[in-house]
Amino acid sequence: MTPNIATKLIVFTDLDGTLLDHDTYSWSPAEPALDEMKSRGVPLVLASSKTAFELVALRKELGFEHCPAIVENGAGLLPAYEEPDDNAQQHAQILKALSELPSALRAKYEGFSDWSAAECAEKTGLPLAQAMSARQRQFSEPGLWSGTQEQLQDFETKLAEKGISARQGGRYLTLSFGATKADWMSRILDDFDPKPKTMALGDAPNDVEMIVEADFGVIIKNTHGAGIARLDETVEASIVRTIQSGPTGWNIEVQARLKQIYEEEE
Repeated sequence: MTPNIATKLIVFTDLDGTLLDHDTYSWSPAEPALDEMKSRGVPLVLASSKTAFELVALRKELGFEHCPAIVENGAGLLPAYEEPDDNAQQHAQILKALSELPSALRAKYEGFSDWSAAECAEKTGLPLAQAMSARQRQFSEPGLWSGTQEQLQDFETKLAEKGISARQGGRYLTLSFGATKADWMSRILDDFDPKPKTMALGDAPNDVEMIVEADFGVIIKNTHGAGIARLDETVEASIVRTIQSGPTGWNIEVQARLKQIYEEEE
């Protein structure tokens, strides 16, 4: 890992609905904060349900290929500068576990692997090439649940018997072997000496651990779903909830934190 190890701040961020607009996938409103981060050498660690094959291109477009990226909801890591490999053993194990569920229960879950690339593009709104990358899973399987809450509990219980957990993100119910974005956040910080302050931003339940773990946690306003429910009062007192959604809210909060940490010391 080769970002600025003497940095005073490192930013961890979810993508869809947070740094990226939920409908257009644009990060344009966040460019002022991103540009300031680059000028100050502040690392940006993408932490997303997206695959390494999706993030390797996006990370480069954003200009942070020198930083690692947390992929597939924390199930794996894409190291700085590296390209993804072809090891998909964990994903194969998840698909095997799904195939062994009672057929009536299995039918309530449609994963990316159940769709063709064209169907994935249609359901996600991604261009075909990006949809193909989204289907190149290594560590997890995202999908849509169409059953009842009671059936979901049964679904989750049966998968948990095989070590597989289900986590609800902004769009999808993602199956994995349980690692979280917060787990990788802690490991990434081990490369820094002295330890910088951490900022984490997200808009969905699968971001909560990362947000709570950070020195500066930010919950981005979610305009497309239930978002993150109110947390414990002590936790709520230590985090920020944005008024603006998506990259607009992201830009405001990151710029405010950069000003607090850097400009007030200059």
